[in-house]
Amino acid sequence: MASEEELFASVDELLEEEPQLPRPAERARLREAAGITQARLAAALKTSTQTVKNWENGRSEPKEPRLSAYQRLLKGWAAKYPAHGAPATAHSPLVSPHGTPLTPQGTPLTPHGPETTAHGTPAAAHGAPTTAHGAPATAHGAPAAAPAAGPAPAAGPAPASPPAHASVPSPTAAAPAPVTDTGAPPAAPVNTPAPRAPSARPRRPAPTRVAHPPSRRTATRKSAAPAADPRFPHGPLAVLDGDGSAYGVDGIVLDCPATTVPELVEWTLRESGLGAPRLHRHGKDSDPLIVLTADAAVKLGLPERLEGHEQRRSLRLPDDHPVVKQVKKAKWQLTQRGFGPWARIFRTAQGNQRQCVQLAVLSWDALDERSWPGVTDMEPADVARVLGVYARRVITPRGSTAVSGLELMTALRPPTRAVRDEATGNWVPGHNPGSLGTQPMDPAPPEATQEHPVVVGSGWSGGFLDEEAYQWVRDVDLLTDEECHLPWAVGLDLNTAFLAAASRLVVGLSAPDHFRAPAFNPKIPGSWLVDLSHVALDPRLPSPFTPSGERPTGPAWYQTHTVAYAQELGHNVQPLEAYLRRETGAYLDPWHDRLKSAYVDTLADLGVTKDLDDRQFLAAMERHKESDPALAAVLAAVKATVKGGVGKLRERPQGRRYRDGERWPALERPTWRPDIRAAVISKARINMHRKLLNMAAMTGLYPLAVLSDCVVYPSPGPSPLDFLPYAASGKPQPGGFRLGPSPGLAKLEGVQEMLWAVDLMEKGFNPARHIKGGDAVLDEGE
Repeated sequence: MASEEELFASVDELLEEEPQLPRPAERARLREAAGITQARLAAALKTSTQTVKNWENGRSEPKEPRLSAYQRLLKGWAAKYPAHGAPATAHSPLVSPHGTPLTPQGTPLTPHGPETTAHGTPAAAHGAPTTAHGAPATAHGAPAAAPAAGPAPAAGPAPASPPAHASVPSPTAAAPAPVTDTGAPPAAPVNTPAPRAPSARPRRPAPTRVAHPPSRRTATRKSAAPAADPRFPHGPLAVLDGDGSAYGVDGIVLDCPATTVPELVEWTLRESGLGAPRLHRHGKDSDPLIVLTADAAVKLGLPERLEGHEQRRSLRLPDDHPVVKQVKKAKWQLTQRGFGPWARIFRTAQGNQRQCVQLAVLSWDALDERSWPGVTDMEPADVARVLGVYARRVITPRGSTAVSGLELMTALRPPTRAVRDEATGNWVPGHNPGSLGTQPMDPAPPEATQEHPVVVGSGWSGGFLDEEAYQWVRDVDLLTDEECHLPWAVGLDLNTAFLAAASRLVVGLSAPDHFRAPAFNPKIPGSWLVDLSHVALDPRLPSPFTPSGERPTGPAWYQTHTVAYAQELGHNVQPLEAYLRRETGAYLDPWHDRLKSAYVDTLADLGVTKDLDDRQFLAAMERHKESDPALAAVLAAVKATVKGGVGKLRERPQGRRYRDGERWPALERPTWRPDIRAAVISKARINMHRKLLNMAAMTGLYPLAVLSDCVVYPSPGPSPLDFLPYAASGKPQPGGFRLGPSPGLAKLEGVQEMLWAVDLMEKGFNPARHIKGGDAVLDEGE
């Protein structure tokens, strides 16, 4: 005979089992008996309407925490609305002999949904008794309080706009989301409301969860945010976990029933409601992004890790892998990059409807730690939050931050627009003014790299542009005794210096033309062969004409901004040759504006705002990363997007099989433009030198070293406030380095003892690289 302990143990086991739900048809009956629409139930349980439909037709089952909540709801409804033949409670609705809810007059209500007014709002609770006027009624026929209005049923994803090379929609097609004059909507806030109920419980405790209530200042800025696009009710992306939970933006969680990659693609395109509107009226909508956790990858048949001996970014599944075969068997295609950490799965667009899904596998290092610090180790909901903020402020990630930076340029300056063919009257793709067009363009030989076909095929030996960021250290022999006796070395870092340089930057849009002995014109972008070796400057400053800071020794190729600065310093310039472009424009302006807003807004959300004085700014910067690690990761990603995007403009060949003179894939992009990259870096380096020169004139201080956008100065104190120039009023002197959160302004990079800096300089190392205890410069993404 069983003991009491054994009986209680058996009962406890039953209690610990997952809640049991009624059959799918009964779930639908109970909901309809309660007068609740599927959309309203979905909002209450913080999921999608399609997911509720799946529960009620048996295609999928809810998981925790919704499972317990759903069971509790169904139990409550079952007590109120028993099945046909069971005794009705005092609160049960009037029913027909067939179990259909009746109005007080005895007429069965439609089972297909609530009656609606002319404006489309529910006139009565679905399936509940109503008065003669259509108001909800109690069991006695008296009007009852109307239920709280839930959100309207979420519409399925609408057809996305076509890619630039696809057919162009008629001007009478549905209008896209509102855009600004530059074609880009304003940066979105951190938590733009989505069409869902405000309350929900997390699936499980998240030790790294970092959601914080917005500050009053932040909340004010968010109030002006644009409404979410109704075509994409669940945001731009979702993070799929191994239990089928797909975590989206704003805390929404969808149930994904897919067990294979083709099923996941179909669910994403047909049921998920994921995607993002185009950033320019002539552009295309962003494809939905699904991020896979390690558990989700394994569930879908993918390996947890992607191993190999090639470069990480070139790793991919072999063509004979079962998942790759599944994809091809289902008539889906992969890009030439195959199934790697970032896999794009697509079918040919049908009319205006794109069929493309972007996948990212976290355990395959899709999110580089340098660009997305700490994100891979976060809970899925927090990964969704980080990527969601980035997607709304920058772009839905399409690969590394470098790839996303380059894609953002095209999204904001689409290569084509719809134009009317005068002969046929039809709308056809035409060139979009101000863009780079659809065809790749070969650079001038001095703008190319040594392995480029233009160089190898022509036997070019006339030299190349050397427009790179500074890597300069002052000669130790030029240090004065006064400088050596100063106790501190203080590093300043310019915020997103390349982004600041991209502002109002005029670049060439057409092919280069060759000129002999042209007169220099600072308004024409291009490459100039000039001898600047006669320009003598203070040796305690780096030369503005070379990245090493060394004085030029003879004629060399320079970008327009470098030559113009020589003129600005009062020196005569006589170009020997030039490769110039006749068509010009500020191609990067919308790119600059969007990334600047993303950078400044994210810093503001971290407590670093423009209204802080310099002392408050330094204090806020000391703690901004700790206040919200998720937003700190977004900030790092924005900065990496800037540098990586600029670097991608001159992407070098990859792989050990490449041979000089062969074309590599990057050359087939219209955005392979080394001349534009050179223009950005040239302007950034000249901006740095101009500040160095002004600082010397105002303070008598000279730098110890410069590395890209970081400069190290000897200082009497451990703070930039101890040596930066200020007017008698307390305001910063114009022309030198100024502290602040905007691109081009400075922040504290690090502080070390002066003896430490001098010791590094004597050993041939750059103090600017190590002033904060590590490497100060991110890779440019090349």
